[in-house]
Amino acid sequence: MTIKLLSWNVNGIRAVSKKKEFWDWFDNTDADIINFQEVRAETDQIPKKLLDVEGYKNYFNKAEKKGYSGVATYTKIEPNDIIQGLGIEELDHEGRVLKIEYPDFILFNIYFPNSGSEAKRLDYKVAFCDALLDIMLEYKNNGQNVVVTGDYNIAHNPIDVYNPANCEGKSGYLPEERAWLDKVEEAGFIDTFRLFDEGENNFTWWSYRTRARERNAGWRLDYFYVNEEMKDKVLNAEILSDVYGSDHCPVTVELDF
Repeated sequence: MTIKLLSWNVNGIRAVSKKKEFWDWFDNTDADIINFQEVRAETDQIPKKLLDVEGYKNYFNKAEKKGYSGVATYTKIEPNDIIQGLGIEELDHEGRVLKIEYPDFILFNIYFPNSGSEAKRLDYKVAFCDALLDIMLEYKNNGQNVVVTGDYNIAHNPIDVYNPANCEGKSGYLPEERAWLDKVEEAGFIDTFRLFDEGENNFTWWSYRTRARERNAGWRLDYFYVNEEMKDKVLNAEILSDVYGSDHCPVTVELDF
């Protein structure tokens, strides 16, 4: 069985749902599992057309603070269980995590924290990331497959930003953030996109303020990571840079079970 998963930071589900570009994509997608980040809405604020989607069940996790953060997953495949958050009270107030257990893998849909201006939230972000990696390793070491997707708010390597020298010291490219992704890979998890494309100029986020998308002056912040035991199950991974509607674009992975 082939399963196609998609992830997209929509930068506000109410805003994106008003855009023709979004519906041009959504009405024609062939994804079996769709993961949204930065939903930023209460369930009763989401358009009915996005609450009752034929063929999909949907699940949400919202932040305690209204209009902030939030994730959603739409799935054609019946899950065994759905869990909101990491299970760590001090890290679970912002609606950043959906953990969905399927027969063949554990899916994490995550909107990772931003370390903020002057790295004001870096400690919180590192604590969040380290706690997540502990959970990922627990599943991996128990012989379970793990898929972690979302907006990581981290550009890992110089190849993942348009101008590395200009990005030094900026949130999302801090040494502590990049070192965490090093730890993820050292622990036996794989950046699926780089299995298929090791080239430059592959970005998933572009600043609205500088019309960066027109120049492809972007960052790669959105990923699908899987445990190394799944490597042979990964058929394809792509960045859908031709899909508009947000300052991010969707990313996909296809898995074979």
